[in-house]
Amino acid sequence: MDADGSEPTRPAPTTGPRQAWAGLPWPVRTAVTWSACLLVVTAGLWLLGKIAVLLAPLAVALAGTLFLAALLDPVLVRLRRLRVPAGLAALLTVLLLLGILGGAGVLVWNLTASQFSELSQQLDEGLQRTRDFVTSSLPVTDQQLDRLVEQIRQGLSSGTPDPVAGARKAAEVAGAILLALVLLFFLLKDGRSMWHWVLRRLTGPRRELTAEAGRAGWRTLGAYSRGTMIIAAIDAIGIGLALVVLRVPLALPLALITFLGGFVPIIGATVAGAVAVLVALAANGPTTALLTLAAVIAVQQIEGNLLEPLVMRRQVQLHPAVILVVVTAGTLVAGVAGAFVSVPIAAVLWRVLDTVQRHRSAAAERTVDNGPATGPGRAVEAAG
Repeated sequence: MDADGSEPTRPAPTTGPRQAWAGLPWPVRTAVTWSACLLVVTAGLWLLGKIAVLLAPLAVALAGTLFLAALLDPVLVRLRRLRVPAGLAALLTVLLLLGILGGAGVLVWNLTASQFSELSQQLDEGLQRTRDFVTSSLPVTDQQLDRLVEQIRQGLSSGTPDPVAGARKAAEVAGAILLALVLLFFLLKDGRSMWHWVLRRLTGPRRELTAEAGRAGWRTLGAYSRGTMIIAAIDAIGIGLALVVLRVPLALPLALITFLGGFVPIIGATVAGAVAVLVALAANGPTTALLTLAAVIAVQQIEGNLLEPLVMRRQVQLHPAVILVVVTAGTLVAGVAGAFVSVPIAAVLWRVLDTVQRHRSAAAERTVDNGPATGPGRAVEAAG
Protein backbone atom coordinates (compact mmCIF):
# COMPACT_ATOMS: atom_id res chain seq x y z
CA MET A 1 0.00 0.00 0.00
CA ASP A 2 1.17 3.56 -0.75
CA ALA A 3 0.99 6.38 1.77
CA ASP A 4 -2.42 7.44 0.44
CA GLY A 5 -3.78 3.91 0.76
CA SER A 6 -3.77 3.07 -2.97
CA GLU A 7 -2.18 0.03 -4.56
CA PRO A 8 1.42 0.57 -5.76
CA THR A 9 1.84 0.84 -9.53
CA ARG A 10 3.78 -1.99 -11.12
CA PRO A 11 6.01 -1.42 -14.16
CA ALA A 12 4.59 -2.72 -17.42
CA PRO A 13 6.29 -5.85 -18.71
CA THR A 14 9.03 -5.04 -21.19
CA THR A 15 8.72 -7.04 -24.38
CA GLY A 16 10.61 -4.82 -26.85
CA PRO A 17 13.16 -5.95 -29.45
CA ARG A 18 16.08 -5.51 -27.08
CA GLN A 19 14.47 -7.68 -24.43
CA ALA A 20 13.54 -10.30 -27.01
CA TRP A 21 17.12 -10.29 -28.33
CA ALA A 22 18.55 -10.53 -24.81
CA GLY A 23 16.23 -13.43 -24.09
CA LEU A 24 17.66 -15.54 -26.89
CA PRO A 25 20.34 -18.12 -26.02
CA TRP A 26 23.85 -16.94 -26.82
CA PRO A 27 24.46 -19.63 -29.54
CA VAL A 28 21.43 -18.30 -31.41
CA ARG A 29 22.61 -14.68 -31.08
CA THR A 30 26.08 -15.67 -32.29
CA ALA A 31 24.70 -17.57 -35.28
CA VAL A 32 22.44 -14.66 -36.26
CA THR A 33 25.29 -12.16 -35.98
CA TRP A 34 27.71 -14.22 -38.08
CA SER A 35 25.01 -14.97 -40.65
CA ALA A 36 24.26 -11.27 -41.06
CA CYS A 37 27.97 -10.49 -41.44
CA LEU A 38 28.32 -13.27 -44.01
CA LEU A 39 25.38 -11.92 -46.00
CA VAL A 40 26.87 -8.41 -46.01
CA VAL A 41 30.31 -9.67 -47.09
CA THR A 42 28.77 -11.86 -49.80
CA ALA A 43 26.73 -8.95 -51.15
CA GLY A 44 29.83 -6.75 -51.18
CA LEU A 45 31.87 -9.37 -53.03
CA TRP A 46 29.06 -9.88 -55.53
CA LEU A 47 28.90 -6.13 -56.19
CA LEU A 48 32.68 -5.93 -56.59
CA GLY A 49 32.55 -8.87 -59.00
CA LYS A 50 29.91 -7.12 -61.11
CA ILE A 51 31.99 -3.95 -61.22
CA ALA A 52 35.13 -5.95 -62.07
CA VAL A 53 33.36 -7.67 -64.97
CA LEU A 54 32.13 -4.35 -66.35
CA LEU A 55 35.55 -2.73 -65.98
CA ALA A 56 37.65 -5.82 -66.72
CA PRO A 57 39.81 -4.24 -69.51
CA LEU A 58 40.58 -1.21 -67.34
CA ALA A 59 41.24 -3.31 -64.24
CA VAL A 60 43.55 -5.68 -66.12
CA ALA A 61 45.38 -2.72 -67.70
CA LEU A 62 45.92 -1.12 -64.29
CA ALA A 63 47.09 -4.39 -62.74
CA GLY A 64 49.46 -5.06 -65.65
CA THR A 65 50.81 -1.53 -65.39
CA LEU A 66 51.58 -1.92 -61.70
CA PHE A 67 53.17 -5.32 -62.35
CA LEU A 68 55.45 -3.94 -65.08
CA ALA A 69 56.26 -0.82 -63.06
CA ALA A 70 57.39 -2.93 -60.11
CA LEU A 71 59.41 -5.13 -62.47
CA LEU A 72 61.14 -2.19 -64.18
CA ASP A 73 61.60 0.00 -61.12
CA PRO A 74 65.26 -1.05 -60.56
CA VAL A 75 66.08 0.00 -64.13
CA LEU A 76 64.47 3.38 -63.59
CA VAL A 77 66.31 3.85 -60.28
CA ARG A 78 69.67 3.17 -61.92
CA LEU A 79 68.97 5.59 -64.72
CA ARG A 80 67.98 8.26 -62.22
CA ARG A 81 71.23 7.68 -60.33
CA LEU A 82 73.02 8.46 -63.57
CA ARG A 83 71.26 11.87 -63.45
CA VAL A 84 68.97 11.06 -66.37
CA PRO A 85 65.83 13.29 -66.26
CA ALA A 86 62.70 11.60 -64.98
CA GLY A 87 60.79 11.81 -68.28
CA LEU A 88 63.69 10.52 -70.35
CA ALA A 89 64.43 7.74 -67.85
CA ALA A 90 60.80 6.59 -67.97
CA LEU A 91 60.77 6.70 -71.78
CA LEU A 92 64.02 4.72 -72.03
CA THR A 93 62.66 2.13 -69.59
CA VAL A 94 59.48 1.65 -71.62
CA LEU A 95 61.48 1.44 -74.87
CA LEU A 96 63.77 -1.13 -73.27
CA LEU A 97 60.73 -3.23 -72.37
CA LEU A 98 59.31 -2.98 -75.89
CA GLY A 99 62.70 -3.80 -77.40
CA ILE A 100 63.13 -6.91 -75.27
CA LEU A 101 59.61 -8.15 -75.93
CA GLY A 102 59.76 -7.37 -79.64
CA GLY A 103 63.24 -8.81 -80.12
CA ALA A 104 62.40 -11.99 -78.21
CA GLY A 105 59.16 -12.38 -80.16
CA VAL A 106 60.87 -11.95 -83.54
CA LEU A 107 63.69 -14.33 -82.58
CA VAL A 108 61.36 -17.04 -81.34
CA TRP A 109 59.07 -16.63 -84.35
CA ASN A 110 61.95 -16.92 -86.83
CA LEU A 111 63.27 -20.03 -85.11
CA THR A 112 59.97 -21.80 -84.48
CA ALA A 113 57.37 -20.47 -86.94
CA SER A 114 57.68 -23.55 -89.12
CA GLN A 115 57.51 -25.84 -86.09
CA PHE A 116 54.21 -24.69 -84.57
CA SER A 117 52.26 -26.59 -87.21
CA GLU A 118 54.31 -29.64 -86.29
CA LEU A 119 53.48 -28.97 -82.63
CA SER A 120 49.76 -29.23 -83.40
CA GLN A 121 50.33 -32.45 -85.32
CA GLN A 122 52.44 -33.90 -82.51
CA LEU A 123 49.72 -33.07 -79.99
CA ASP A 124 47.12 -34.81 -82.13
CA GLU A 125 49.30 -37.91 -82.34
CA GLY A 126 49.87 -37.81 -78.58
CA LEU A 127 46.16 -37.57 -77.94
CA GLN A 128 45.54 -40.50 -80.32
CA ARG A 129 48.08 -42.65 -78.47
CA THR A 130 46.48 -41.64 -75.17
CA ARG A 131 43.12 -42.62 -76.59
CA ASP A 132 44.46 -46.04 -77.63
CA PHE A 133 45.94 -46.54 -74.18
CA VAL A 134 42.64 -45.63 -72.47
CA THR A 135 40.53 -47.92 -74.65
CA SER A 136 42.95 -50.84 -74.26
CA SER A 137 43.50 -50.47 -70.49
CA LEU A 138 40.12 -49.22 -69.19
CA PRO A 139 36.57 -50.47 -69.73
CA VAL A 140 35.84 -47.64 -72.17
CA THR A 141 34.83 -48.16 -75.79
CA ASP A 142 35.64 -46.03 -78.81
CA GLN A 143 31.98 -45.08 -79.16
CA GLN A 144 31.84 -43.74 -75.62
CA LEU A 145 34.98 -41.68 -76.20
CA ASP A 146 33.57 -40.37 -79.49
CA ARG A 147 30.38 -39.25 -77.77
CA LEU A 148 32.38 -37.54 -75.03
CA VAL A 149 34.59 -35.75 -77.56
CA GLU A 150 31.55 -34.70 -79.56
CA GLN A 151 29.87 -33.27 -76.45
CA ILE A 152 33.02 -31.30 -75.64
CA ARG A 153 33.22 -29.97 -79.20
CA GLN A 154 29.57 -28.92 -79.14
CA GLY A 155 30.11 -27.13 -75.85
CA LEU A 156 33.14 -25.29 -77.21
CA SER A 157 31.39 -24.38 -80.45
CA SER A 158 28.37 -23.05 -78.58
CA GLY A 159 30.65 -20.85 -76.49
CA THR A 160 32.58 -19.53 -79.48
CA PRO A 161 31.86 -15.81 -79.98
CA ASP A 162 30.67 -14.43 -83.28
CA PRO A 163 33.06 -12.40 -85.50
CA VAL A 164 31.65 -9.07 -84.29
CA ALA A 165 32.19 -10.01 -80.65
CA GLY A 166 35.65 -11.32 -81.52
CA ALA A 167 36.58 -8.05 -83.23
CA ARG A 168 35.26 -6.08 -80.27
CA LYS A 169 37.27 -8.23 -77.89
CA ALA A 170 40.42 -7.74 -79.99
CA ALA A 171 39.84 -3.98 -79.95
CA GLU A 172 39.44 -4.08 -76.16
CA VAL A 173 42.69 -6.04 -75.80
CA ALA A 174 44.57 -3.64 -78.07
CA GLY A 175 43.16 -0.65 -76.20
CA ALA A 176 44.07 -2.19 -72.85
CA ILE A 177 47.66 -2.80 -74.02
CA LEU A 178 48.01 0.76 -75.30
CA LEU A 179 46.50 2.14 -72.10
CA ALA A 180 48.87 0.02 -70.01
CA LEU A 181 51.92 1.36 -71.89
CA VAL A 182 50.82 4.98 -71.48
CA LEU A 183 50.04 4.48 -67.80
CA LEU A 184 53.36 2.71 -67.37
CA PHE A 185 55.24 5.73 -68.70
CA PHE A 186 53.43 8.15 -66.39
CA LEU A 187 53.73 5.82 -63.40
CA LEU A 188 57.48 5.47 -63.90
CA LYS A 189 57.85 9.22 -64.43
CA ASP A 190 55.59 10.57 -61.68
CA GLY A 191 54.72 7.57 -59.51
CA ARG A 192 56.74 8.64 -56.49
CA SER A 193 55.57 12.24 -56.60
CA MET A 194 51.94 11.06 -56.87
CA TRP A 195 52.42 8.81 -53.84
CA HIS A 196 53.98 11.64 -51.82
CA TRP A 197 51.04 13.87 -52.83
CA VAL A 198 48.65 11.28 -51.40
CA LEU A 199 50.63 11.02 -48.17
CA ARG A 200 50.67 14.81 -47.73
CA ARG A 201 46.86 14.79 -47.75
CA LEU A 202 46.83 12.50 -44.69
CA THR A 203 47.47 13.55 -41.11
CA GLY A 204 48.35 11.89 -37.84
CA PRO A 205 48.71 8.12 -37.50
CA ARG A 206 46.93 7.50 -40.81
CA ARG A 207 49.90 8.92 -42.73
CA GLU A 208 52.36 6.59 -41.02
CA LEU A 209 50.08 3.58 -41.47
CA THR A 210 49.40 4.35 -45.15
CA ALA A 211 53.09 4.90 -45.87
CA GLU A 212 54.08 1.64 -44.18
CA ALA A 213 51.33 -0.36 -45.93
CA GLY A 214 52.20 1.19 -49.29
CA ARG A 215 55.89 0.34 -48.90
CA ALA A 216 55.05 -3.23 -47.92
CA GLY A 217 52.69 -3.67 -50.88
CA TRP A 218 55.18 -2.20 -53.37
CA ARG A 219 58.03 -4.37 -52.07
CA THR A 220 55.79 -7.42 -52.33
CA LEU A 221 54.77 -6.61 -55.89
CA GLY A 222 58.37 -6.00 -56.93
CA ALA A 223 59.58 -9.20 -55.31
CA TYR A 224 56.75 -11.16 -56.92
CA SER A 225 57.26 -9.77 -60.42
CA ARG A 226 61.02 -10.23 -60.47
CA GLY A 227 60.85 -13.58 -58.68
CA THR A 228 58.19 -14.92 -61.04
CA MET A 229 60.24 -13.97 -64.10
CA ILE A 230 63.36 -15.60 -62.67
CA ILE A 231 61.55 -18.81 -61.72
CA ALA A 232 59.73 -19.00 -65.07
CA ALA A 233 63.05 -18.60 -66.91
CA ILE A 234 64.71 -21.30 -64.79
CA ASP A 235 61.78 -23.65 -65.38
CA ALA A 236 61.93 -23.05 -69.12
CA ILE A 237 65.68 -23.63 -69.24
CA GLY A 238 65.52 -26.78 -67.11
CA ILE A 239 62.64 -28.40 -68.98
CA GLY A 240 64.05 -27.26 -72.34
CA LEU A 241 67.42 -28.89 -71.60
CA ALA A 242 65.67 -32.08 -70.54
CA LEU A 243 63.72 -32.12 -73.81
CA VAL A 244 66.93 -31.59 -75.79
CA VAL A 245 68.69 -34.41 -73.93
CA LEU A 246 65.74 -36.74 -74.51
CA ARG A 247 65.67 -35.71 -78.21
CA VAL A 248 62.10 -34.51 -78.03
CA PRO A 249 61.28 -32.34 -81.05
CA LEU A 250 60.04 -28.75 -80.71
CA ALA A 251 62.09 -28.17 -77.56
CA LEU A 252 62.24 -24.39 -78.06
CA PRO A 253 58.47 -23.85 -78.49
CA LEU A 254 57.81 -26.08 -75.50
CA ALA A 255 60.33 -24.10 -73.43
CA LEU A 256 58.57 -20.90 -74.51
CA ILE A 257 55.20 -22.35 -73.43
CA THR A 258 56.77 -23.33 -70.10
CA PHE A 259 58.11 -19.80 -69.60
CA LEU A 260 54.73 -18.21 -70.27
CA GLY A 261 52.96 -20.78 -68.11
CA GLY A 262 55.26 -19.91 -65.21
CA PHE A 263 53.39 -16.62 -64.77
CA VAL A 264 50.22 -18.54 -63.82
CA PRO A 265 51.14 -20.42 -60.60
CA ILE A 266 50.35 -24.14 -60.34
CA ILE A 267 47.93 -24.25 -63.29
CA GLY A 268 50.34 -22.83 -65.88
CA ALA A 269 53.16 -25.19 -64.97
CA THR A 270 50.80 -28.17 -64.99
CA VAL A 271 49.42 -27.35 -68.45
CA ALA A 272 52.89 -26.70 -69.89
CA GLY A 273 54.19 -29.98 -68.47
CA ALA A 274 51.22 -31.89 -69.88
CA VAL A 275 51.87 -30.44 -73.35
CA ALA A 276 55.54 -31.47 -73.18
CA VAL A 277 54.63 -35.02 -72.12
CA LEU A 278 52.08 -35.34 -74.94
CA VAL A 279 54.62 -34.23 -77.54
CA ALA A 280 57.20 -36.67 -76.16
CA LEU A 281 54.63 -39.46 -76.26
CA ALA A 282 53.72 -38.71 -79.86
CA ALA A 283 57.29 -38.34 -81.05
CA ASN A 284 59.27 -40.99 -79.18
CA GLY A 285 56.81 -43.26 -77.43
CA PRO A 286 55.81 -43.98 -73.83
CA THR A 287 59.36 -44.44 -72.46
CA THR A 288 60.44 -40.95 -73.49
CA ALA A 289 57.11 -39.59 -72.28
CA LEU A 290 57.68 -41.10 -68.82
CA LEU A 291 61.21 -39.70 -68.73
CA THR A 292 59.86 -36.30 -69.75
CA LEU A 293 57.24 -36.50 -67.03
CA ALA A 294 59.95 -37.34 -64.49
CA ALA A 295 62.03 -34.37 -65.66
CA VAL A 296 59.05 -32.00 -65.45
CA ILE A 297 58.19 -33.20 -61.94
CA ALA A 298 61.84 -32.90 -60.84
CA VAL A 299 62.15 -29.35 -62.16
CA GLN A 300 58.86 -28.31 -60.54
CA GLN A 301 59.86 -29.88 -57.22
CA ILE A 302 63.16 -28.03 -57.26
CA GLU A 303 61.27 -24.85 -58.06
CA GLY A 304 58.65 -25.28 -55.34
CA ASN A 305 60.95 -26.48 -52.55
CA LEU A 306 64.18 -24.57 -53.26
CA LEU A 307 63.88 -21.75 -55.78
CA GLU A 308 60.54 -20.27 -54.77
CA PRO A 309 61.36 -19.91 -51.04
CA LEU A 310 64.80 -18.55 -51.96
CA VAL A 311 63.70 -16.10 -54.66
CA MET A 312 60.24 -15.09 -53.51
CA ARG A 313 60.98 -14.88 -49.79
CA ARG A 314 58.25 -15.24 -47.21
CA GLN A 315 56.62 -11.91 -48.01
CA VAL A 316 54.86 -13.20 -51.13
CA GLN A 317 54.01 -16.75 -50.06
CA LEU A 318 50.38 -17.78 -50.41
CA HIS A 319 48.84 -21.13 -49.63
CA PRO A 320 48.34 -23.32 -52.75
CA ALA A 321 44.60 -23.52 -52.05
CA VAL A 322 44.39 -19.72 -52.00
CA ILE A 323 46.36 -19.53 -55.26
CA LEU A 324 44.02 -22.00 -56.98
CA VAL A 325 40.93 -20.07 -55.87
CA VAL A 326 42.45 -16.73 -56.88
CA VAL A 327 43.61 -17.97 -60.29
CA THR A 328 40.20 -19.51 -60.96
CA ALA A 329 38.41 -16.32 -59.98
CA GLY A 330 40.73 -14.22 -62.14
CA THR A 331 40.17 -16.52 -65.10
CA LEU A 332 36.40 -16.34 -64.73
CA VAL A 333 36.46 -12.53 -64.51
CA ALA A 334 39.02 -11.62 -67.20
CA GLY A 335 40.17 -14.81 -68.92
CA VAL A 336 43.88 -15.46 -69.41
CA ALA A 337 44.83 -11.90 -68.44
CA GLY A 338 42.93 -12.31 -65.18
CA ALA A 339 44.83 -15.50 -64.43
CA PHE A 340 48.12 -13.63 -64.89
CA VAL A 341 47.32 -10.68 -62.62
CA SER A 342 45.14 -12.32 -59.96
CA VAL A 343 47.93 -13.78 -57.83
CA PRO A 344 50.06 -10.61 -57.53
CA ILE A 345 46.94 -8.64 -56.63
CA ALA A 346 46.09 -11.17 -53.92
CA ALA A 347 49.69 -11.15 -52.61
CA VAL A 348 49.77 -7.36 -52.39
CA LEU A 349 46.37 -7.16 -50.69
CA TRP A 350 47.39 -9.80 -48.17
CA ARG A 351 50.63 -7.98 -47.37
CA VAL A 352 48.84 -4.63 -46.99
CA LEU A 353 46.18 -6.12 -44.69
CA ASP A 354 48.84 -7.93 -42.67
CA THR A 355 50.81 -4.68 -42.27
CA VAL A 356 47.70 -2.79 -41.13
CA GLN A 357 46.86 -5.52 -38.61
CA ARG A 358 50.39 -5.61 -37.21
CA HIS A 359 50.46 -1.82 -36.98
CA ARG A 360 47.17 -1.77 -35.04
CA SER A 361 48.32 -4.57 -32.74
CA ALA A 362 51.54 -2.71 -31.98
CA ALA A 363 49.58 0.48 -31.27
CA ALA A 364 47.25 -1.40 -28.93
CA GLU A 365 50.20 -2.94 -27.07
CA ARG A 366 51.81 0.48 -26.65
CA THR A 367 48.53 1.84 -25.29
CA VAL A 368 48.28 -0.98 -22.75
CA ASP A 369 51.92 -0.62 -21.68
CA ASN A 370 51.73 3.16 -21.27
CA GLY A 371 48.33 3.14 -19.59
CA PRO A 372 45.51 5.61 -20.21
CA ALA A 373 46.46 9.18 -20.89
CA THR A 374 43.84 10.51 -18.44
CA GLY A 375 42.03 9.21 -15.39
CA PRO A 376 42.36 9.09 -11.62
CA GLY A 377 45.89 7.74 -11.71
CA ARG A 378 47.10 10.54 -13.97
CA ALA A 379 45.26 13.10 -11.86
CA VAL A 380 46.95 11.86 -8.68
CA GLU A 381 50.35 11.97 -10.37
CA ALA A 382 49.68 15.51 -11.59
CA ALA A 383 48.55 16.60 -8.10
CA GLY A 384 51.60 15.05 -6.52
